[in-house]
Amino acid sequence: MSLLPFSYVSRSVLREPSKFVQKVVGSAMVVFLVLGAGAFNGGMNRMLRETGNPRNVLFIGAGSEESVERSEIPMRSEGLIEAGVRGISQRMGTYAVSGEVQYMSNLGLEDGSVGQGLLRGVTPKVFEVRREVRMVEGRFPGSGEVMVGVLAHHALGTGPESLEVGQSLVFEGQKFRISGRFDAPGSLLESEVWFTRGDLMTLTQRETLSCVIVRLERAEDFRSADLFSKQRLDLELVALRESDYYKQLSVFYRPIRWMTWLTTALVAIGALFGGLNLLYASYASRIREFAALRTLGFSSLRIVFTLIQESLLTTLAGTWMALALAAVVFADRVVFFSIGSFLLTLDGGLLAVALATGFLMGVLGTLPPAYRCLGTHLPTALRTS
Repeated sequence: MSLLPFSYVSRSVLREPSKFVQKVVGSAMVVFLVLGAGAFNGGMNRMLRETGNPRNVLFIGAGSEESVERSEIPMRSEGLIEAGVRGISQRMGTYAVSGEVQYMSNLGLEDGSVGQGLLRGVTPKVFEVRREVRMVEGRFPGSGEVMVGVLAHHALGTGPESLEVGQSLVFEGQKFRISGRFDAPGSLLESEVWFTRGDLMTLTQRETLSCVIVRLERAEDFRSADLFSKQRLDLELVALRESDYYKQLSVFYRPIRWMTWLTTALVAIGALFGGLNLLYASYASRIREFAALRTLGFSSLRIVFTLIQESLLTTLAGTWMALALAAVVFADRVVFFSIGSFLLTLDGGLLAVALATGFLMGVLGTLPPAYRCLGTHLPTALRTS
């Protein structure tokens, strides 16, 4: 005996429109949550990965390996590192060595509101080590000026129009004109505000650097940087690959990512049990129908396959609904957290996970209620009202 025709499957699905809608919406909610959690985790991981360059070395203060903001190293470290580390990249005779100050603080906007952002004091040599940074508007700041990343307005809780070139920011009671805007696709840098190093050091009353960043010709030259930090005990330095530093940050934020998946799983389990109850009720009202099909010669296995087809029609319809909704909701959506902002992105792998989720819900969610309803003895099932 052949399988039941597909026309029977489609008629069964649409037999109760209200239950069909409930199944579609329930499966769409589960898949949408999976897409949201995946986009959040993928965006954070991608942002931390893109920020750390394996050819860049961070020289920071010993004991501050987990936070550059807490680090303090002598000003003279920049020149000593440039002279003492072999394998430093250079262009047109300029060594890729950038001494920087990083500082988390509040900034005032022209409308009187206040937002918190990561401030970085730099010199023009920053572009030698941060070659992914591009000026998209304006110019490098001079004294009394700043340049802002294209996502800095998210960190400050304002609109992009507030950080256009020519606008002003207030820091420590002084106004700073925005001289330019820059981007660094996919990295934390896009959320920062860059001051000239002298201005930031003066206003924060510090005489030390937060770090010195060096770009090497080859990633393998890290041994020379590590040896320098261990030989110059007077400087109290630690050399870290920039990529390793941001990997440590990724580990630090891992509980947040796991909490996202846990929340998604709990909501999905609740929706799944609700869907199972709905299927139990739906199949229980069709026990006599299934018994009649068995009497006509259709095996229980063929009937189960038909029920899986019915379920897949609803769950995959919900999956496509969730994909369409996610494409609208998550498109160019920026999420801000303590150290920066990142974009939610839907890549091919995440879309495959969403489709697999919808497929598994359709298959595995059908088996328990189908087993219960088809396990009834045929005479008893035929007498079921």
